[in-house]
Amino acid sequence: MKNLELHCTIILVAWTLLIVILERIFPYRRGLPIFREGFWVDLVWYTLIQSFVLKIVIFDWIIYPLDQRWSLSEWKLLYHWPLWAQVAFFLVTHDLYIYWFHRWQHRNKILWRTHEAHHSVKEVDWLAGSRSHSLEILINQTIEFAPIVLLGARPEVVPIKALLDACWGMFIHANLRINLGPFKYVLNGPEMHLWHHADELQVYHRNFATKLSLWDWIFNTAYLPGRQPLKWGLWYPFPKDYFLQHAYAFWRFDFRRLEENPRWQWYFAWRQQLMNAIKQIIKSSYSPDNLPVSRTHQKEPAEAL
Repeated sequence: MKNLELHCTIILVAWTLLIVILERIFPYRRGLPIFREGFWVDLVWYTLIQSFVLKIVIFDWIIYPLDQRWSLSEWKLLYHWPLWAQVAFFLVTHDLYIYWFHRWQHRNKILWRTHEAHHSVKEVDWLAGSRSHSLEILINQTIEFAPIVLLGARPEVVPIKALLDACWGMFIHANLRINLGPFKYVLNGPEMHLWHHADELQVYHRNFATKLSLWDWIFNTAYLPGRQPLKWGLWYPFPKDYFLQHAYAFWRFDFRRLEENPRWQWYFAWRQQLMNAIKQIIKSSYSPDNLPVSRTHQKEPAEAL
């Protein structure tokens, strides 16, 4: 199991590098910088810190205590299935769930608050998919991984499923020009999902699929015109700070006035200092000295129906 997790990590890192390189060679939008606006918030707070904390909460505080209480995994209902069949089963069933839950988020005012952060990225790239409110991740990943454990699937399913989620999430958000041809009716890719993030009224309720675009075509929510979106992101102002983005989901405060308030400058100062330190560490690791010799404004979706 340890070897599998190591192999999954290596594959994930290699996949990330591949997507970043391909974005430079075959960009969907030219001129998009690697370190675009919000890059460090998405990388440090959403990808690294939030993912680490929520992994502990979801597995150690929710799923495993439930299993200890009811001992459902001891039935091993799926354990004797082939590994590929177990992975395929959970991929398809969870993807169908995500499709419908995603549609609900765009139609329900309360659930939209847990999803709007994901749409606040104005320059969508491989990292943009990591920006999701912690409550949204808590709901979706608990529903995703709890059945794997409680139905007694093989433990290898968890890291394999997590790897596929991460790789496909990067792929569909990538600033990558790619045409899947006839496969677009089954598999989701950037050409459809980048439209889902567009700030255009006609796509506020389109292209909800994650891995299988099949759901969008079956349930008549597919949208794929022969042009690029004009702009991406939300049609209303949204905080740039990780903690303010979370707070804004529950309380519609004037965050721009808060940013200008002298009493809050200490908060923004230390946050900026921390981000600058992280940037410096990462940039210094790519220094030549360290290398070997030889980046309109309509109603909210819940009201746009």
